[in-house]
Amino acid sequence: MPSKTALQFTSRLEQSHNRLWGGHFGVPISVAQKLVDAGSRRVVCSINGSPEYQCALLPHGDGLYVVSVNKKLRSALGLSFGMAVHVSLRKDESKYGLPMPEELEELLRQDKEGHRLFHSLTAGRQRTLLYTINSAKNTETRLTRAVIIIRHLKANGGKINYRQLSQMLRKR
Repeated sequence: MPSKTALQFTSRLEQSHNRLWGGHFGVPISVAQKLVDAGSRRVVCSINGSPEYQCALLPHGDGLYVVSVNKKLRSALGLSFGMAVHVSLRKDESKYGLPMPEELEELLRQDKEGHRLFHSLTAGRQRTLLYTINSAKNTETRLTRAVIIIRHLKANGGKINYRQLSQMLRKR
C-alpha cells in the first residue's frame, strides 16, 4: 500500500520500444526532481494501490524519467498499454535497494571473505545477486543460490562472470 509520505500522480502505461522493458510509465519532472539525487534513483512504487515494490527511475532522455513495468507485474495488476495508472513513489532508503534474503545475510555473517567480496561489488551488481536469490520460492533454493554465488565470487577474485554463474546455478 502507498505510504503517506509518497508523491502521487497519474500517468499512462506505455509499451517500451527496446528489448529490456516490456512497458513503462512516465514520471512528471517535478516528481523526479524530488526523488533523484547524485547517489541514487532508487524508489519504492505502488501502482493503483498495489503493495509497494522497489525499483528505479530510469533516464528516458531530455531530463525525463520512467519506471519500467514488467509483464509479470502488468498481468498481476491487470494493466494494459494505454491505461491510466495512479502511481505513488517515495525515495528508497533501504541499504541495498532490494530485500536482503535471510539466507545470504546469515552466510555473509559467517563468511568474512564472502562478506568482503559481496560488499566490494557495485550496488547494481549486489542488487542483481539479491534478485537472483530472492526470486527462489523456498528457503533451500535461496540458500543454495547464496552459497553458489559466494563460491563464485571467491573463485573469481570478487568478479562476476554472469555466463559461468548462470551455468553454476542451473547445475546445482
